[in-house]
Amino acid sequence: MTTPRTAHSGTPGPTRRLTTAQALIAFLARQYTERDGRRHRLIDATWGIFGHGNVAGIGQALVEAGPAMPYLQGRSEQAMVHAAVGYARQSGRLSAHAVTTSIGPGATNLVTGAALATVNHLPVLLLPGDTFATRPADPVLQQLEVPYAGDVSVNDCLRPVSRHFDRVTRPEALIPAALQAMRTLADPAETGAVTLALPQDVQAEAYDWPAEFFATRVWNVRRPAPDPYELDQAVRAVRAARRPLIVAGGGVHHSGAEETLAAFAAATRIPVASTQAGKGSLRHDHPADVGGIGHTGTATADALAREADLVIGIGTRYTDFTTASGTLFADPAVRFLNLNITGFDAHKLAALPLVGDARTTIEALGEALGACGHRVAPAYESEYTDAKDRWEQRVDAAFATGDPDARPTQAQVLGLLDELVTEDDILINAAGSLPGDLHKLWRARSPQQYHVEYGYSCMGYEIPAALGVQLAAPGRPVWALVGDGTYLMNPTEIVTAVQESLPVKLVILQNHGYASIGGLSESVGAERFGTAYRHRTDEGAFAGAPLPVDLAANAASLGMRVLRAGSVGELRRALAEARTADRPTCVYVETGTADTVSGPPPAQAWWDVPVAETATRPSAVEARKEYDRQIAARRRHL
Repeated sequence: MTTPRTAHSGTPGPTRRLTTAQALIAFLARQYTERDGRRHRLIDATWGIFGHGNVAGIGQALVEAGPAMPYLQGRSEQAMVHAAVGYARQSGRLSAHAVTTSIGPGATNLVTGAALATVNHLPVLLLPGDTFATRPADPVLQQLEVPYAGDVSVNDCLRPVSRHFDRVTRPEALIPAALQAMRTLADPAETGAVTLALPQDVQAEAYDWPAEFFATRVWNVRRPAPDPYELDQAVRAVRAARRPLIVAGGGVHHSGAEETLAAFAAATRIPVASTQAGKGSLRHDHPADVGGIGHTGTATADALAREADLVIGIGTRYTDFTTASGTLFADPAVRFLNLNITGFDAHKLAALPLVGDARTTIEALGEALGACGHRVAPAYESEYTDAKDRWEQRVDAAFATGDPDARPTQAQVLGLLDELVTEDDILINAAGSLPGDLHKLWRARSPQQYHVEYGYSCMGYEIPAALGVQLAAPGRPVWALVGDGTYLMNPTEIVTAVQESLPVKLVILQNHGYASIGGLSESVGAERFGTAYRHRTDEGAFAGAPLPVDLAANAASLGMRVLRAGSVGELRRALAEARTADRPTCVYVETGTADTVSGPPPAQAWWDVPVAETATRPSAVEARKEYDRQIAARRRHL
């Protein structure tokens, strides 16, 4: 638990008469985090869409606050949370945004974004309006009536997706509620979505607040050191391993431990694979980097995982994509050592736990191993570096372009970006087939370049997240990569990008449907049912001509500058032009069908999507046979 330092003596002082909403905004404006001697404002701005449940409370309070609490105008409640999450991730979880909504649909629209924030351990403060605490009229507009519980509202939907939830039913209750909210947001082991539900009458009610409530508070973001016994056990395990493998997760980035990990890998020569959240923990050209791991990983990393006798997880949750649904770590004697700031994750897979901050703990482990000169055998190092070289040749083949007049494949789009970007560029993606291609193929040049949200894999995240990232990283090129399915989910914050003059770069890849799920559907015997964006045929199937939807025109209608690219040559020029643009710019490209050369390598590990156990269609029958073959390799690590 983090403990605040306050700038007052604790003696009773004067009061300020403010509404609850005014008090909350004034309080938020004086909250800071501090880590490694650097101070950051904890709540840097507030996103809001106003209705009757928050306009006279939080809305009026933001007017009163003026520049003390910057306001950002959103178009979709879900998108506002995504933007706030993008900001928090880019800010290293040391700064966050608040999001205010009205009651009813405004509040329930927060649920998806809240789940995404909590799954990814990223801080966001949610301030939904709520129904009257005093119940002068019951029900009020947009109120959900629950016959068996009068104190339940739609905001209770946010309880399971929030790390902390409170309903402020009296003005004075705000004081402990607000302090607990800040504690949770600033705690690196607890952070995620925090919800303070605010009844609309309480928001506008005045109270005499103790002035010390508004004193500057600095919340220390801890770097807990590992327990000496656990550290000793970890050193013994690493020294005994012949084929150790590090799995770097998002905790490496959250701790800012990238340089420490790079030094550790250089000293010990232990290869480092990365999850989606951990990619970029090492530069792609670091000798120990072997790329992504799991279902969307590289052949190099997955081959090492299958024969590893010690898997060292650093800041990872071990999702099914990472473990290939329990089939990847195949050595009969494999053991796990998990460095994690939460005991919950450190104990997964019956691991030796090493609980602590990633940077602090890697340093301690490195010092202990360095004292005895530990490093892996030269033959093992040569094995994985040679395998990495072979994989890079496959990446080159996927990225290669020939005819400049040909329509590019999705992999070639990434290859053209690979030619263009520098360490400054940031790529954002979340869902569809792009995360798999990026995890396998992308060459991360800096710790912050690879921003793929794959904890919740939420379609519609990319465009609003790009706004949050751009706000946190002004002057850096920020790219939102989306397919047509994702674009149609949530394009509304293009309007906000135009309004705020945020020069985000949007790349729309048009492939007329849910390409990723289409491929998955085919592999499990569902025959791509319901995944194509096409007209119905006379038989009722979606197998006719592509729908005449012009996404480029749609983006232009929302205020974006649009560059259409119909070929490899046109795309190369359009991407270069977009990168230097000083206004929101969209590059629209219709991708071609990949072949064995220009397509990405296939999945290097399995993923468990259950197949129908009984079926009459041949495709499903054959898919079930393959499924039964794969699950035979699944195991529990006990």
